[in-house]
Amino acid sequence: MGNSLFANCCRHVTDLIFQTRSFNSPDERSPLLPKPPTSCAVCPEVPEDAQCAGPYPDIIPSEAVTGSLQKCTEYIQDLSEAKDEEGRLMVCDKSCLRPAVGAASPLRQAEASHAVAVLPADLGEGPAGLVDHAQSLEACQSCVKLEDSGLAHRSCRREEHVAAADRGDAAPGARPASQGEGRAALGLDTALAGPESVPKWRGTAPSLVSPGTPSSALPASVGKTPPAPRTILPPFPPGEVSSKAQDASTGFVVTDPAACGRRSSCDPDSRAQALSSKQQQQKKKRKKKKLTVLEHPSGVALMNGSGPHESLKSEKDARQNGHEEADPGEDGNDQEVIVIQDTGFTVKICAPGIEPFSLQVSPQEMVQEIHQVLMDREDTCHRTCFSLQLDGNVLDNFAELKTIEGLQEGSLLKVVEEPYTVREARIHVRHIRDLLKSLDPSDAFNGVDCNSLSFLSVFTEGDLGDSGKRKKKGTEMEQIDCTPPEHILPGSKERPLCALQPQNRDWKPLQCLKVLTMSGWNPPPGNRKMHGDLMYLYVITVEDRHVSITASTRGFYLNQSTAYNFNPKPANPSFLSHSLVELLNQISPTFKKNFSALQKKRVQRHPFERIATPFQVYSWTAPQAEHAMDCVRAEDAYTSRLGYEEHIPGQTRDWNEELQTTRELPRKNLPERLLRERAIFKVHSDFTAAATRGAMAVIDGNVMAINPSEETKMQMFIWNNIFFSLGFDVRDHYKDFGGDVAAYVAPTNDLNGVRTYNAVDVEGLYTLGTVVVDYRGYRVTAQSIIPGILEREQEQSVIYGSIDFGKTVVSHPKYLELLEKTSRPLKIQKHKVLNDKNEEVELCSSVECKGIIGNDGRHYILDLLRTFPPDLNFLPVEGEEMPEECKKMGFPKKHRHKLCCLRQELVDAFVEHRYLLFMKLAALQLMQQKANKQESSGALENGASPENGTADSEKSESEDGKIDDNVTGLDQVKELAETIASDDGTVDPKSREVIRNACKAVGSISDTSFDIRFNPDIFSPGVRFPESSKEEVQDQKQLLKDAAAFLLSCQIPGLVKDCLDHTVLPMDGATLAEAMHQRGINMRYLGKVINFITKTPGRAQLDHIFKIGISELITRSAKHIFKTYLQGVELSGLSAAISHFLNCFLSSFPNPIAHLPADELVSKKKNKKRKNRNLGNADNTAWASMTPQELWKNICSEAKNYFDFCLECENADQAAEVYNLQKITLLREISLKTGVQILLKEYNFDNRHKPTFTEEDILNIFPVVKHVNPKASDAFHFFQSGQAKVQQGFLKEGCELINEALNLFNNVYGAMHVEICACLRLLARLNYIMGDYSEALSNQQKAVLMSERVLGIEHPNTIQEYMHLALYCFANSQLSTALNLLYRARYLMLLVFGEDHPEMALLDNNIGLVLHGVMEYDLSLRFLENALAISSKYHGSKSLKVALSHHLVARVYESKAEFRSALQHEKEGYTIYKNQLGEHHEKTKESSEYLKYLTQQAVALQRTMNEIYKNGSNANIMPLKFTAPSMASVLEQLNIINGILFIPLSQKDLENLKAEVQRRQQLQESIKGGEQLEPEDKAVEEKEAEPSMPSAEIPLTQSSA
Repeated sequence: MGNSLFANCCRHVTDLIFQTRSFNSPDERSPLLPKPPTSCAVCPEVPEDAQCAGPYPDIIPSEAVTGSLQKCTEYIQDLSEAKDEEGRLMVCDKSCLRPAVGAASPLRQAEASHAVAVLPADLGEGPAGLVDHAQSLEACQSCVKLEDSGLAHRSCRREEHVAAADRGDAAPGARPASQGEGRAALGLDTALAGPESVPKWRGTAPSLVSPGTPSSALPASVGKTPPAPRTILPPFPPGEVSSKAQDASTGFVVTDPAACGRRSSCDPDSRAQALSSKQQQQKKKRKKKKLTVLEHPSGVALMNGSGPHESLKSEKDARQNGHEEADPGEDGNDQEVIVIQDTGFTVKICAPGIEPFSLQVSPQEMVQEIHQVLMDREDTCHRTCFSLQLDGNVLDNFAELKTIEGLQEGSLLKVVEEPYTVREARIHVRHIRDLLKSLDPSDAFNGVDCNSLSFLSVFTEGDLGDSGKRKKKGTEMEQIDCTPPEHILPGSKERPLCALQPQNRDWKPLQCLKVLTMSGWNPPPGNRKMHGDLMYLYVITVEDRHVSITASTRGFYLNQSTAYNFNPKPANPSFLSHSLVELLNQISPTFKKNFSALQKKRVQRHPFERIATPFQVYSWTAPQAEHAMDCVRAEDAYTSRLGYEEHIPGQTRDWNEELQTTRELPRKNLPERLLRERAIFKVHSDFTAAATRGAMAVIDGNVMAINPSEETKMQMFIWNNIFFSLGFDVRDHYKDFGGDVAAYVAPTNDLNGVRTYNAVDVEGLYTLGTVVVDYRGYRVTAQSIIPGILEREQEQSVIYGSIDFGKTVVSHPKYLELLEKTSRPLKIQKHKVLNDKNEEVELCSSVECKGIIGNDGRHYILDLLRTFPPDLNFLPVEGEEMPEECKKMGFPKKHRHKLCCLRQELVDAFVEHRYLLFMKLAALQLMQQKANKQESSGALENGASPENGTADSEKSESEDGKIDDNVTGLDQVKELAETIASDDGTVDPKSREVIRNACKAVGSISDTSFDIRFNPDIFSPGVRFPESSKEEVQDQKQLLKDAAAFLLSCQIPGLVKDCLDHTVLPMDGATLAEAMHQRGINMRYLGKVINFITKTPGRAQLDHIFKIGISELITRSAKHIFKTYLQGVELSGLSAAISHFLNCFLSSFPNPIAHLPADELVSKKKNKKRKNRNLGNADNTAWASMTPQELWKNICSEAKNYFDFCLECENADQAAEVYNLQKITLLREISLKTGVQILLKEYNFDNRHKPTFTEEDILNIFPVVKHVNPKASDAFHFFQSGQAKVQQGFLKEGCELINEALNLFNNVYGAMHVEICACLRLLARLNYIMGDYSEALSNQQKAVLMSERVLGIEHPNTIQEYMHLALYCFANSQLSTALNLLYRARYLMLLVFGEDHPEMALLDNNIGLVLHGVMEYDLSLRFLENALAISSKYHGSKSLKVALSHHLVARVYESKAEFRSALQHEKEGYTIYKNQLGEHHEKTKESSEYLKYLTQQAVALQRTMNEIYKNGSNANIMPLKFTAPSMASVLEQLNIINGILFIPLSQKDLENLKAEVQRRQQLQESIKGGEQLEPEDKAVEEKEAEPSMPSAEIPLTQSSA
């Protein structure tokens, strides 16, 4: 029995580890393939308006509209009722939106999770077969309120019953402990993981099951074929479905490639609108496939796409490179998904010492998960070693509840205390320690176990929901203290640092014990083992009582040992208790009081403050922390941590096997893909964490090298089944490419290659797990190990590619076949090269890319550093002439290494640009043919070169009208291209000619269809091409030159234009880098971008970009120097060296002196010797001689050499003065880039008498980690479809799709992720627009918490989330909270950038309006006038934004009864409206009315004053109307400035609106999304000005006024 149980357990563990996640089949996914994998979905940095498809609608139709626009939902509903014999799409039609049933209704409504089990239909013979799963948690309930249920994404447990956990808590304080810092010990792991492996509970979960990944429902016995992979889609995180949306049905929307006709579902034509009528007819024809195809409409910006042109990426693969047939395999099997309802039930739990309570559970979950809940509940959290019994039978931990006989509604489960083992005792102590530390932020400051900081609760004083302490205090005005701290007021020059991390009251933790540690008497000697002693603990209570405790099999008791005498006999009284907490409660009254208070606080925190993040986030500042004793931490540090979480029973984790196995999981239908994607994501986040720890251990010298005899640079390491190498040029491998410099960039290039191939996700092609870690000036590459590679020489293993940069090259048919599948999405051309014997070898990648078949039979590719074509601007080649645009800007320029590649985003943008050109040329010709049959091909003679072609096409673009005429032409071209491609001989030669000419003009490699690809080996030193492909190589060279020119002539100007339009609003270096990367511009072009800005006509309006650019340039140059500087420092001198560097970099102190290390340790006697040795060994102290002058000289020369930019400054003070930079901002940027953590205190940078930093100020140095970010593809599609719906004005459907996306994201990523944050933000915005303010508040609160935790507390995104939250707080009449949040946002913005930023105008308008609302007129004016000044600078004094600003200021003056100033401002505004919009526009009329009103008021006031002067005190005074603004009017203005417009629409408007939407969609379809139909270049202002325009497509920009 023992063995089979063990085997079963192992299977479960493996299953849990490999919980799964997936992409759709390649062709289904193709829209995503070329995504730049780096950027997270919805590029977080791009402000909403920058995503060209603007995630928010600008025009919000009123209720009536939303009602009448519900085609889609009804369609899904029809489906849900349809029961067709061949293919079923059963959708539980109340899916997740039905209000709860049963007695607990109101409470459940808040707490029940909505669980939907998704099953492949072929399980049962039909729905009937599924009924048994179908009674689950009152599942389709409205939403879980995460706050209330205290539920977080629990790792080894379905979320359903968590809510349940609290259901029964009658006691008011008894909210269940939420997961997270209760760090519930995971029974599974506990039960299984080998004797040593006490899991690390710090994250939400033991390592086996990732931080915050919900487990998939495991079949009861994995041995038997499981019934089917069922995943429980985790509940909508809290209340995502607004109450308004609670009646509609959300079907599962599944893409079935077959449903779109012959071509793959991603073909843009078939997908351009979500459910166009055309498709509906198609569906009727194909009765048997009842699947809604909800693909993204072509215009939708891809979430992790890149700026405006990205929206096309999605279709590109399908369209530009010929046509993709749907994979026949897919075609045959109808994908069916059945969404069933899971009905939950309630059981009673009876635990020792407390009243029985009820718990809501779901049949899907395992007994294990009830354990979790109990270990997290406030009143049972101190128990870890117990079993659950039903009628005296012990329940198996891994059994699903539905398999247990006799378990039903109302059953009584008894908690029975079990005897301890050493392992259980250790788990117990760990769990208690975690409970004691649950409010302590030290792990977040130390960057340990995926903890990170969040400060939102400090500003909201607890929770925001109705459970908040302050309910609706906001409405009583008097209580609000609105005065902001001095440093936040406009014009303040102070930038304090301490305010960044305000001290949270909860952090002064209630001290329960002074010391809890392992005793020195461990382990028990043999004779005591035989008495049941497991281990000894040593405790000092707060009352200063020293006690020794024995952990025995029966529990914990006091023994008679002291620090020096061992006497294991029980003390008298010994208080034997099963739980350590109960024992301590008896011996220490303070412990009893404080421990229960601590647990109360713990369960009140928002779960998002406690759940672990998927990847570690480090903080660059931290307060001075006391270092307290901690037995568990000490134990972890010294026993190799492999003993804990890296233990599956019997082995360390085989990372390679895990990474590859998860990729091989099936992905035919949604549940399978979710399972697969979840597993991939989870293994990746675990691998990243392990690799980071390993890399630090390697650099700190704690890992033995595998080649210890070689010099340090050449050493390689293996630790925990991960291979580590350093970024140095070992054995002159990169001699021709730039030596060490090339060896330093190669790993990041390789990582980008791995990302890309992973995203393409071709079955059968494997990449290595790769993580690049920069730590202490070294770059370490961590890779998973190919099985068998260590036993063979590299020469024998490589069967594809080259190990010597192209001298010897080999190829392999299987690799060619696999790589061929990636060549289309990656735009890689298949080509031939010559090897050393002059034989032709065919490749489908660069020569460096090596193929190795591992001992496991898998085909691996590695060394993907040249996946993308070279960047010729930085690769001068003799005898090659660069295009004119490049020469003008001083290219080609020699770079320090030869591995410069174009970014994937650039390749995609370039191909897209060429595709538009191709369509235009062909359309032009066809129209000419029509008009003039005789000269069919004349048109192209003059347009034959791409250059002229471009010119021609640009002309045609500029004439607005042309586009419409062209539509018909483009349609023809499309049809023509399709027929030619299908090659059925029906096309007349003239039309063929047209396509051929167009192909030739744009450099396509095919004559019959548009297909552009690059050969990555062109210009690669050492690679030779056969004579036969000479012409092809020539074309390829030209293509590369064109691409390099395209970057300079289109992308950089495009970026600057977007910055001018404020569609891109970077706030710091990271967001600027992201904006550049999305347009495919590498950071080495930063100098060029800044130069371009200085020459732009609207230079003043780009001030903020210029400033960010300069500070990024300075800090990046400093980082390059810092890297080599640190390599010469030994560990003992690290803090001295870093503080010295920062002093030279930022302090005004002219000659800082470095303190050499070890002075405090040198004894008198050795002094003389010591000195000599120092001189001889000057090597390690060379850093100490650096001076500020020298450092800044190096920074300037680095900026010149690397970025080609001349800095005009010789020290920090000059830099700050010349470029108007803030030293605190430079400090933040350099700390983030290098991983330095400094002490949180006020630094005086300008003191000329003593240096700014001392070595005590440097607290830590963290690694900077780059890794692959696996994506949740299905969730992403839902998100996009939702965005598209919202843009078309279908808010309700949009809301449902986004909810579904949120659900799927949660299922793949766990509860914390950047993409979930974007999802929550959009949902909150939709809730707000649809009038559900409290729901908006709840969602936005989560978005803020998540942004703080995942991106960082002062990340630009977090600042924006704070602003949104403030608006929703105001709408919920929590005024003082709204102000606190706005003040926080303003402080962060001042710290991150400073005051002079366009976004600051928006922020100040918000603050000014709220202050106006609470009648703080003088303060309000300070902010509003500052906003007016900034708006005038960045938008020009004639813009509508400025007019609005004038109006806001006028209103405040009116409230102050200063009518003259009010009139003056309103007149300014009126003039702008009149000039911009004309006399008759309603804005102008409104303004003119207001002017009349002000004039009347002014006259009345004057009359009254005169009366007073004339008649003295007995004057007869007319009462004047001084109006305090109503909250409603303030809210209306807030909505306007934040870009939310509510427009009342009549029925007629509605009809027009629908017609307009359809017209636009057809237009877009016809141009294949190729044209980003910019509304004929009207200024944004004009859009703002015509809110009555019946178009639902105005993107919602923040600039809407």
